[in-house]
Amino acid sequence: MSVTVSPCAVPIEWSLAVRTLKDKPPKKPHWSSKKSMPEVWWRGSAREVRIYSYTGNDVDTYTGPVYAPASIYILRLKSNEQNTKVSAYIHEGPGPSGAFPELPSDPKVHILGVGMTSVTLSWSPSSSVVVKDGHHGSLPYHEYCVLVNHKHNYQSLCAAREGIRKERQNVQKRERREKPGKEIVWATLKDWWWQQPDALEDHASSLWDNPEDPGCVCRDVESVCTVSDLLPETQYYFDVFVVDRVNGTNAAYTGTFARTHKEARQAVTSLREGQVKWVTLSGDASSQKGEQLFRFKPRGWQQNGLLTLHTCNGTSKVKVTISSKGQVLSSEEVGHQLAQIWLHGGPSYRLQIQALVQSSSSSSISKGDSNKSKFCLKMQASSAYHRRAAPVFPATLQIKSFNKLRTCNSITIAWMGTEERSLYCVYRRQIPPDAKDIRHSSTDRCLDPEARPANERVLCKYFQELNPRRAVTTAVIGGLDPGVVYVFDVYLMRRWGLPIKYHSKMVRTRNEC
Repeated sequence: MSVTVSPCAVPIEWSLAVRTLKDKPPKKPHWSSKKSMPEVWWRGSAREVRIYSYTGNDVDTYTGPVYAPASIYILRLKSNEQNTKVSAYIHEGPGPSGAFPELPSDPKVHILGVGMTSVTLSWSPSSSVVVKDGHHGSLPYHEYCVLVNHKHNYQSLCAAREGIRKERQNVQKRERREKPGKEIVWATLKDWWWQQPDALEDHASSLWDNPEDPGCVCRDVESVCTVSDLLPETQYYFDVFVVDRVNGTNAAYTGTFARTHKEARQAVTSLREGQVKWVTLSGDASSQKGEQLFRFKPRGWQQNGLLTLHTCNGTSKVKVTISSKGQVLSSEEVGHQLAQIWLHGGPSYRLQIQALVQSSSSSSISKGDSNKSKFCLKMQASSAYHRRAAPVFPATLQIKSFNKLRTCNSITIAWMGTEERSLYCVYRRQIPPDAKDIRHSSTDRCLDPEARPANERVLCKYFQELNPRRAVTTAVIGGLDPGVVYVFDVYLMRRWGLPIKYHSKMVRTRNEC
């Protein structure tokens, strides 16, 4: 005979004893004749012998010869920790009982591969699960069940169910504390239970004690499983069970654990004080080059800074997200106009630059023409000492020329300034007489004044006007040739941030004066 005891969630103590009567029981006992013969022997004088004992939470089996026919076996079960469930099986006769699935000689779960969000497992097949000619074989009621959790490995499927049930109960308790409105629903449910107690009991058992749904991530007869949708850089425990759906038993492989890989982190570039940074972003949304990260730490005790940037392509836009200590401070889209973002609220700042692709423009770009799908961006970050806000832009960036003051060798232009004392520099560029289309001769808005030839700079002057409506300054540019087309550019040179370029102005001098 054999006796198998399967604990559930906690270790138990169990022992098997046999009691043999010294003499046969009397034919007419003094107590009621309704008592069964084993009970008669139980109450008679006898000798008890313990033949086996075990302490632990593993499935354990006693196998041995039977005692004299006139014997009673006593199985004692004890749990010292908490209430628990225990399953006991008895088998008479030689050989295995067949109630439990058989484990292979190597009962360990092996890890084939570990990724960032997935783990692939394998194990030696069990002889209880047979596959013939590529089809499921003679025992279709045996299958594998793979479980995954964050805490530890389980010794049995029952222990896993108990752990899942307690975890769900804890989650429900937390949700009930966070949402007091659920107490009203629970009160209504209790009133309904008094009228239909059996229905509520059946419903609870279907939720927590459903043996058909233990939460297997893999349920199959194949001895390979890939567990997906995991979190990066997290440790998981994996258990494999062979389940006998007919007898309601299972056998546990030796579980394993694995830690998923770290998430691939994008490189973060540090911006130096006042550094002009040229950034190239890919227009392909699936490419990692469509987004770049930067870090900037302002100087000074105020920890304020100014970020100026704009794109150099015709219609491209980028999204700029400013965060500090994991908290998003601001987010905005930047187009062809120069933009400035005031940095405040943190000791250092994380700048995320992401290309925005328009559906119409992206569809017209061929896969082979990668240059057209690239965005060019110019940016600069600088510390703003003793400032409380970003500098003010001019009311307009248009340059005005006066036709009446235009001569054969000079022109007069005007532009709007600001109430802050700033330096303005004027540049000129001559258009060749053989130019085919002078309408597209405007100067590139991303061209720095320092990158232009020295002979193109005409003058630099300081200007300041406290009244914004009267903040207009003029300049007379002489030494020009008659009947020639010139392109004039004005740059607002600032102590902080990128220079502001006004819109190019094209003027032709008079032929005759």
